[in-house]
Amino acid sequence: MELLRAEAADELSVLVHERLRAGEDPWEFMDELPTVDELVVYLLRAENIAADGGSRPNASRHYRVLRQIALEYPPLTKAVWSLLGDANTHRRWDPTVRAEAS
Repeated sequence: MELLRAEAADELSVLVHERLRAGEDPWEFMDELPTVDELVVYLLRAENIAADGGSRPNASRHYRVLRQIALEYPPLTKAVWSLLGDANTHRRWDPTVRAEAS
């Protein structure tokens, strides 16, 4: 868990650094960025998607994958449930998963 969080913190610091170098105001973009734990959850989710052939999950699979992450990594439970509860957030990076239209 510590290693996952350290890697996520490094990734997050790179994102912040790049946006600062591009001249963006941190007051405008910091609330758009994921927290370290949210980033860990999405990195674990990406690993699961890659292991399943790379196909984007539907809404029910997305829920199951995130729930499994919460079960396997209890310290991430709060981040998982907050991400599951935010169907339409203001953050551009959130991979909103909607049910497929028939």
